[in-house]
Amino acid sequence: MNISIDKPRAVSDTGGRLNNEDSVYPQPETVSSQQRLFLVCDGVGGAEKGEIASALACESIQSYFSSFLEGDPTAEFIRKAIQYTEARFDDYVKRHPEAGGMATTMTLLYVGTAGITLAHVGDSRIYQFREGAIRYQTEDHSLVNSWVKLGKLSPSKAANHPQKNVILRAIQGTARPTEADVVLLKDIRESDCFFMCTDGVMEVFTDESLSRLFAGHRSADTLKDLLAENCTGRTRDNYSFYIIPIHHINSTAGLRQNILSFFYSFA
Repeated sequence: MNISIDKPRAVSDTGGRLNNEDSVYPQPETVSSQQRLFLVCDGVGGAEKGEIASALACESIQSYFSSFLEGDPTAEFIRKAIQYTEARFDDYVKRHPEAGGMATTMTLLYVGTAGITLAHVGDSRIYQFREGAIRYQTEDHSLVNSWVKLGKLSPSKAANHPQKNVILRAIQGTARPTEADVVLLKDIRESDCFFMCTDGVMEVFTDESLSRLFAGHRSADTLKDLLAENCTGRTRDNYSFYIIPIHHINSTAGLRQNILSFFYSFA
């Protein structure tokens, strides 16, 4: 499967805070349609250097991918990338003890040959939209979401619960290891759109309002502007997102390989 994408669009903004603890990779001004790996991270810790945590996670994971990835990333490969990142956190805190307690969420998207690999830790999200409908979305590793799953809290009450920002998983360090949920999506179609975001975006948008926004056959530039316009002045948190539009799917190469393999089996 050969998946090509249109040029992605991204924003990372302070929102309602003085300091931006979110980080994205690659930087919006350098991204192109040739990019395969995308990351959106939300630093946790405030005075404990959340902005360092998110930036270090982006840098460490992309470095691990660029150094060791062969083919598409597996769940095991992503697990090792997170372990490498946790070790980098340890090294930083040893040199900067004031950063003890820093942590970050992580969302990861990789455009591969077998499909699109998604991974996440914490409550930053990834959506796959198809004609505005949510085809897939990640599930928050948060306290209130665990209550919803157990039937102790309704989704409507969870949206404004005072503990909605309490997360159950984060990248922190080797003393508190975590793991990502990883999925390989193979049902990808032209004009699908992937959306990665931190929870600052979800202060303004619900799943339903995001669906309406992505249903309008709008360009990536227009979607970016509308998202930023709605978040500006309305979110108390930082907000960051990546929009990754699917341009074309070509399965011919995979089909050709299967046909060749079939004939070679009789040779």
